[in-house]
Amino acid sequence: MPRKPPRRTRERIVETALTLFNRDGEPHVTTAHIADEMNISPGNLYYHFRNKEEIVGELHDLYENDVLPLIALPGDRTPGVEDLWLLLHLLFERMWAYRFLYRNLDDIASRNAAVARGIAKLHRKLRDLIVRICEALRADGALDADDRAIDALATNVVVVATCWMPFQLTLSRGHDARDGPRDQPADVHFERAAWQVLSLVAPFLRGRERAHLERLSEQYL
Repeated sequence: MPRKPPRRTRERIVETALTLFNRDGEPHVTTAHIADEMNISPGNLYYHFRNKEEIVGELHDLYENDVLPLIALPGDRTPGVEDLWLLLHLLFERMWAYRFLYRNLDDIASRNAAVARGIAKLHRKLRDLIVRICEALRADGALDADDRAIDALATNVVVVATCWMPFQLTLSRGHDARDGPRDQPADVHFERAAWQVLSLVAPFLRGRERAHLERLSEQYL
């Protein structure tokens, strides 16, 4: 069996940085920490990346490449609630894999204009997709909302989806053992997160799509 080629130093730097950023928070990790974790010299790291912001930028690009293919309507049929559920579940998986971005998003965006533009573009695309899905559901008689309500609903969906990760991480860190058993780690809460977002949509749903959402919630929650 052929042996896998060794990973290049640049790839190892990115992988190590992602692990440390997610674990410790990006503001608390320096290039020296990354080099030390890899057992390489800082000069070796600087050969590939001039500073930490370049590493953050590359990780954002990887995140964007993971998420963009998800933000699309099904090409052969009218989208339904299950499409929204799957979209949100997959989106939360990607957000968890790059959770450092959302833990310190405003700080990172204030230091890195390219990341700020990229995240803003993703959020706009996601909001536009939610609008189009809601309009398709309305045309199919499955959603009762006017244009103004759909516009507000799409914005609220994006706000809750993008704020859910830091909210859940904060709850996890602030848990008091006297309050009872600790909840499951945030990385296995994708179904709950999806339901939390879809609960915004539920009051507008009608007929089979409302019933389908209730079945999905019973199945996964």
